[in-house]
Amino acid sequence: MRIQPVRTAAEHDAALERITELMSAKPGTEESDELEVLVTLVDAYEARHFPMKVPDPVAVIRFQMEQQGLSRKDLEPMIGTRARVSEILTGKRALTLPMIRRLHHGLRIPLDLLVGMAAAPRRAPGHSARKAPAAASRASRGFAVQRGAR
Repeated sequence: MRIQPVRTAAEHDAALERITELMSAKPGTEESDELEVLVTLVDAYEARHFPMKVPDPVAVIRFQMEQQGLSRKDLEPMIGTRARVSEILTGKRALTLPMIRRLHHGLRIPLDLLVGMAAAPRRAPGHSARKAPAAASRASRGFAVQRGAR
């Protein structure tokens, strides 16, 4: 058994062929050890060269709805009103933790697919997520902020 890193497509193909040959190895044998090491090396190569992108939570919800034959109305017990469901599915509103929990239990979607950076609402370019304080906002529109004046 000669173990070396899988660095090229040719080495990847050769490792896959060898893995196929070793699939019937009995546990605890030298062949099963070789199989385990090769699988680890191929997994590392594939993770570097073929990374999997985490899907957008809304895409996951839509996919699950399609698979289960659900409508938007079916999401209302998990998300809220019809308007709230629409906001979530169009990306105008982020999922909240209670929504994520209910979707996880109701649609059997893994939590890691519902949580993450992709769960934030989509914003127009240049649109800040933070609102300016009311006094600063009024001042920027030409209103003077006077303290203690009635």
